[in-house]
Parts: sequence; C-alpha cells; structure tokens
Amino acid sequence: MPTDNLIADFEAYSGWRTGVSQSIGTFQKWLGEQDLGDAQIDMRIQHLIDRLREDKLNVAFVAEFSRGKSELINAIFFSNYGQRILPSSAGRTTMCPTELMYDPTRPSSIQLLPIETRATDTTTSEYKRYPEEWTVIPLDVDSAEAMQAAFLQVGETRKVSVEEATRFGLYHAENPDDQLAVGRDGEIEIPCWRHAIINFPHPLLKQGLVILDTPGLNAIGTEPELTLNLLPNAHAILFILAADTGVTKSDIDVWRNHIGNQSARSRGRVVVLNKIDGLWDPLKTDGEIDAEIDKQIRTSAELLGLKTSQVFPVSAQKALVAKINEDRPLLEKSQIGKLERALSDELIPSKQDIVRDSTQNEVEDIVSGVRQILNSRKSGIVEQLQELKGLRGKNQDVIEHMMDKVKQEKEHFERGLQRFQALRSVFSQQTNILFGFLGMDNLRAEINKIREEMESSMFSAGLTDAMNRFFKETNGSIARSAEQIAEIQSMMSGMYKKFSEEHGLSQVSPTPFSTLKYHKEIARLERSYKEHFNTLGNIISTGKNTLTRKFFETIASRVVYVFEVANRDVENWLKTIMSPMETQVREHQLQLRRRLESVKRIHRATDTLEDRIAELEQMEAKVNEQLGQLDQFMKAAYQALNDDSLNERFSANAA
Repeated sequence: MPTDNLIADFEAYSGWRTGVSQSIGTFQKWLGEQDLGDAQIDMRIQHLIDRLREDKLNVAFVAEFSRGKSELINAIFFSNYGQRILPSSAGRTTMCPTELMYDPTRPSSIQLLPIETRATDTTTSEYKRYPEEWTVIPLDVDSAEAMQAAFLQVGETRKVSVEEATRFGLYHAENPDDQLAVGRDGEIEIPCWRHAIINFPHPLLKQGLVILDTPGLNAIGTEPELTLNLLPNAHAILFILAADTGVTKSDIDVWRNHIGNQSARSRGRVVVLNKIDGLWDPLKTDGEIDAEIDKQIRTSAELLGLKTSQVFPVSAQKALVAKINEDRPLLEKSQIGKLERALSDELIPSKQDIVRDSTQNEVEDIVSGVRQILNSRKSGIVEQLQELKGLRGKNQDVIEHMMDKVKQEKEHFERGLQRFQALRSVFSQQTNILFGFLGMDNLRAEINKIREEMESSMFSAGLTDAMNRFFKETNGSIARSAEQIAEIQSMMSGMYKKFSEEHGLSQVSPTPFSTLKYHKEIARLERSYKEHFNTLGNIISTGKNTLTRKFFETIASRVVYVFEVANRDVENWLKTIMSPMETQVREHQLQLRRRLESVKRIHRATDTLEDRIAELEQMEAKVNEQLGQLDQFMKAAYQALNDDSLNERFSANAA
C-alpha cells in the first residue's frame, strides 16, 4: 500500500540522519582520546548531535470547512486502524488547531487547552510551558474505538452568551457571519478547546513527522499563533480544495493571506483537489471524467498562481475505504498514491538538503579548527627538530646560546600575552555592550510599555502607532547590535594579525556573523501585521482592536523568541571568535616550554641529544597519524552526509 512506502521513505531518512549522527559521535570520541577537544568544540559537536536527533518535519493541512481535510489525514496516516479515527463529517469537524506528534518521554495522550484561556492575551506557545493549564486525556493506542472516542473530544463545542463569546474574541458584532451564528436563544456555539496536542506513536510521527491540522478561515484569522508561528515554520503545507465546489472566494482568501505569501512557488507547497469522486459519473466515459478533472486542476492552478504539477486530484474518502478493504483498483482510482509519493519526493529530499548543508558546514568548520591545531603542533615539532639537529657536534657554548635564544622568545611571547589579557578585558567590555542591545530585560520592558499604551488607547490609530514604534525599536536594537558585532570583529582581526606577525602564529580570520536573519524575521512579523490590521477597514473596528492586542501578544512572544535565539547565537559566536586565538596561544606557549625544556635537559646532560631527537620524531609521527585519521573521518562524514541510497530510492520512486 502507498502509505507503507511513505513510512519506509521516512524511515530511510531517519536512518540517514542516525548514520550522520553516529559518524559525528565517533569523531567526538576520537577527539577526546587524542586530547584534541576543548569545551567549545565539545559544545558545538553536542549541539550538532542534539539538532540531528531532534530534527522534525512539520506538515500543515490547511483548508476551509467541508473540504475533506480530516478525511485526507485519515486516509494517509490512520487507515491501518481499519476505521475512521479523526472525526470526519459535513461541516465543522476540526474546531481548534491540532498538532499530532510523538514524544517518547510522555505517555500517549491528548492535551487540550481550554477555550477560556482566550480571555487572556497569553499565547498558546507560552501556555505550552505550563502543563497544569491543559486538560489531559489518556490515549489507548491499542483500541481503535477508544482512540476514536478520545479524538471526538477535540471537536467538542458548547453554547455561550454573545458577551462571553465576545470576551473570548470569537464574536464580533460588526461581522455579518457572526451575527448569523447567534441562535434564537441568544447564544452562540463555540469550541471547548483553544488548541490540541496529540502525542501518538504512529510510525511516521516516531520518525519526526509533526502534523498540524488547522481549522477554517475564521479560526486562522483570530488565532495569530497559526499565522505567525505554526504555518510559517511548516516544511510543507497541504492546501485542500474540494472538486465539487472548485476554488471559492474564501479558499482564495486563505491562500493569499496565509499560504500564498509564503513562497508559494517553492518546494513544500502542495494543493490537494479533494472529492474527485463527485466527478465520477457513470454516464460519462473515463476520458470525459479525466478531462473534467484536468480542467479543475488547470483552473485551480491558474487561480492560485501555481504550476499544474503542484495540484494533486484525490478522493480521500475512497482512498480510506480502499485501504481498509484492501481494494487496489479503487485505491488506484482515488489517486492518493501520487500525493503520498509527492510528500516523499518533495518534502524529504528538500529537508535532507537543508540538514545536510547545515551539518556539513558545521563539521567542516570544526575539522578545520582541529586540523589547524595539529598543523601548528607539527610545525612546532619540526622547528624543534631542526634546532636540535643543528646542535649535533656543537659545544656547550652553542647550546647555552640556543637556550638564551629560546628564553628570549619565551619572554617576548609572555609580553605579548599581557596584551592578549588586556584584549580579553576590552573584549569583555565590548560583549557587555553588545548584550545590552540584545538584553531580554530591556525587551520585556519595551513590551510592557507598548502593552500599557495599547491598553490606554481609545482609538485604533493609537494601537497602530504603538505597534509601528515597537517594530522600529526592535529593529533598532538589532541594528545597534550589528554595529557592535562589526566593531568586535574588527578588533579581533587586528589582534589576530598582530599576533601572527609578531609570533609566527597562523593567520586566522575571525568568523563573520550576520544579524540579517533576525531582521528578516522581524520584517516578516511586521508585514504580517500590516497585511491583517493596518488598513482603514480594520482600524475602525473596536472588535478588531481587541484582536490587535491579541495579535501583539503573539508578535511580542515571537520577538522574545527571536531575541533569545540571537542571544544564544551571539554567545556561541563570541566563544568561536576567541577560541582560535586561545587555542593558538595555548599551543605556542606549550611549544616554547617544550623547546626550552629540551635545550635545558641537553645542557644539563640529563638527556642525550639523540634521545631527544628520537622523542620528537615519534611525536611528529603521531601528529602525522592524527592528521591521517582526521582525513579518514572527513571522508567517512562525507560518505554519510552524501549517502546515495536515499537519492537512488527517490529516483526509483519517480521512475
């Protein structure tokens, strides 16, 4: 069955990732055995291994109501249970954003965030830090009936007064659609839950797949977490249309506002034309039916600005039935296999490319640093050998002269170390200034200030001014930090050059650092805000003012995350920029001590000249061996990173 192939492809990707991680782990162990590691290298390698282990593939399913989205998820992921697991019926079934994932450290369960939390401005991301705020339902994965009953609770609703729905931001008096939702009793039906997280040991979820099942247009519009965090961070988005309705105005609105503006023509954006079984007409020939489906594909692609190759016609309902009944002709007719193959061929290789490139760059940088240490060590040994071999047949006066020369070099280097320590002091001062610009306390103070201004503002224009000032301030902080980073880099470049010229150390250029990605993320948030709220039609609405404040809290939460990442990245960069200098200083200091000690021993006749030369030759041979082993590791790492078996697998699938 096609789903089995999809699982096998994900398992192959997971196996590739494990192989790369094991290769890096072997390198880490070798560094420890050879006394070549340090705290900075260990931290970088461990971070790399952790990143590979925790790698996730996020796939979002997005659609308006009644497009068959839940049924599509059932057909792709849950057919092996022999029945429908996710509720699927006409109308609204997915009432709140739902994440399906697997965390082996937690029991199988459904976590539900009560809708009452919408009365606060706290984001769902923030609530994830407080498990006691969630309702937990155990999940019996061995019983399809029990799972089905548990999943039904995700879509529970209840009736509340218009006032309460307004307080939760689920009713706006000026919205005609909301007015129609009010019953004769003056109450309105709302979902019981704001967000759901399902921890479930499905084979694909075990491999790191995370599925996001989203509600319809209104929920996307009123829960900023979807727009700002979950959808932009998805590696693939499946946008579901219905063949029996075609592309409606609301479909186009969802696409343009939430998907199409996020690199729609790039890999990872897939449109599913569902319910093609509605076009299966026994009074038409197969050719006529295929022509009608092709027409729907062309029309959908044109309206959404896509290639026809990005639109996949399927019948999710018939695919589910076919898989449960093992009806291969019906399964083929449902065309679900082409969509599942696209998920494998598009999502997995593109994700592998991203992981491969970032891992390879990091590994190459670490290996380059280790190679530099070994080459420096080898150069020192060769220099000592030349000195000692030059002493053959010489008298004590020559040996004393050599000893004085080495002492002078050592004293000269130690004077340079004083400047190095002074540099460290200045470096520390400069880093304090840098972290001042990226300070979390200052950021939170600015957020509180903007929040107070928004609370006291009676008009939407005031809210807009506050939001615009917030974006300006955060961008300004990042820009000032970029200037400080450039100053630190310039200072370190000068010191690297000076030490190289004075003491013969290897010329090293400090690793560059760019703040561009933080500016881009802030710009994306600002663009999203303006697209949704900075129009005349939006700012005249009191209800939208409430929504703007909620939107601000989500933006503020995301900006805090951006600054946390920036602080962590800058801290790692500062360690990286000092590490080559510290390593070279340490190695050079060690070599000078060895040279001086060697000449002293020969002068005191505690060692013979030939014994010392033999010892150094052994040390040189060991370093050469280590360099060879380093080359072997890089060869093994490249083989693991560029394993052709996955590419061959996908090429065979395509064929």
